[in-house]
Amino acid sequence: MSHTIAAVSTGAQVSAIGIIRLTGDDCIDVAGRVFTLNHEKPLAQAPDRKLMLGALRDKQGRVIDQCMVVVSRGPHSYTGEDTVEFHCHGSPAVLAAGLESLYAAGARPARRGEYTKRAFLNGKLDLTQAEAVIDLIEADTADAAANAAGQVGGVLQKKLAPIYDDLTNLCSHFHAVLDYPDEDIEDFGLENYGGLLRANAKKLYALLGTYGQGRILRQGVAAAIVGRPNVGKSSLLNALAGYDRVIVTDVPGTTRDTVEETVMLGSTRLRLIDTAGIRETEDVVEAMGVRRSREAVDSADLVLFVCDGSQKLTAEDEAIMDLCCEHEHAIALINKTDLGCRVEPSDLPFMTVITVCAQTGEGLDQLAAAVDEMFAGESPCDGSILTNARQYDACRRAYEAMLRSLQGLKLGLTPDAVLTDVEEAMEAMGEVTGATVREDITSRIFERFCVGK
Repeated sequence: MSHTIAAVSTGAQVSAIGIIRLTGDDCIDVAGRVFTLNHEKPLAQAPDRKLMLGALRDKQGRVIDQCMVVVSRGPHSYTGEDTVEFHCHGSPAVLAAGLESLYAAGARPARRGEYTKRAFLNGKLDLTQAEAVIDLIEADTADAAANAAGQVGGVLQKKLAPIYDDLTNLCSHFHAVLDYPDEDIEDFGLENYGGLLRANAKKLYALLGTYGQGRILRQGVAAAIVGRPNVGKSSLLNALAGYDRVIVTDVPGTTRDTVEETVMLGSTRLRLIDTAGIRETEDVVEAMGVRRSREAVDSADLVLFVCDGSQKLTAEDEAIMDLCCEHEHAIALINKTDLGCRVEPSDLPFMTVITVCAQTGEGLDQLAAAVDEMFAGESPCDGSILTNARQYDACRRAYEAMLRSLQGLKLGLTPDAVLTDVEEAMEAMGEVTGATVREDITSRIFERFCVGK
């Protein structure tokens, strides 16, 4: 029997509406001990999925709110169990008193992610859908929300299920022939499955190819702002952030470590990394900052090279440009255009060069358009792209196992040897959906959730 749990599913701040959620086999009885419908019928007689008005009482039996209640009986509920929700006025005091009353009536506090974990354990969601729930809650762009919503709806699971089914059919055919030789079963010929294995390996490869876009969709574009000291890197970050995030002075070397800030630029979320000016220095602390700047360039998705357009390019500028031009995505920014321009776009060996003024905001619209064009995804944000590192790793291992099975097939290995790799691929794919994942991993996943979801 599933114990009844209760939690506030909305925020802790004052709001118009606050929701208390219960789930468990006896949650309707527990809720009925603290709530009375206005027509005085027992809550157990309330119809499914219909909002009804009544009185919520505290532990002393006092009415603390006139609110709405909705009952959803299992298995036709989010968790697959009976559930009850109180839609109260959003007073934190009312919600806290309501929870205390429910605990006294027999419920216990819900743990982080316990509602969605029960939905997963009861077969209402697979693990891709469950993980997408927290991605949807945390989404801060429309594209990220659309992709997470698609995954909650099962789009990713539907892409993986046919591959898993094909591998299952292959293995079951082999074992049926092996275990029931006297039955009238079609002879197993591994060579007949070569095309099927290749086709499904290609599907996994294509899915793996979406992870770069998916990672950026979920985490944002890591953009390193680089240049020699005092060219306006920190001023640029402040201009993009909309406030003075970084101290700006005329003294070269003010920024002595990497500073990060997340901003929306156009329709792209940037994780800006303001770096220490890259130059040779004997200052130990500044040298550490320069080293971290170089590391930031190496790990960034985008490099924004900044030079002082009011001064001629220096040897330091040239050295930094050489470092930046090695990067797949790089944009050059000629800053301080308000002070006159002694640097022309043709002087810089970049595909994209934009003149800007961090002080006035000039050129930032062009920068936004360039970044949007550079990172516009080719795949639709409909839930069909991989955004999750755990899922990517499992799909990668499944793909590599399938490649080994194809290689074994080409070398003429026996069916049982080839199918060992096929079964390994199935095991890895089962980790994606939760069919074969370990309990400690699922526990870690649901710990990401907030209480009440």
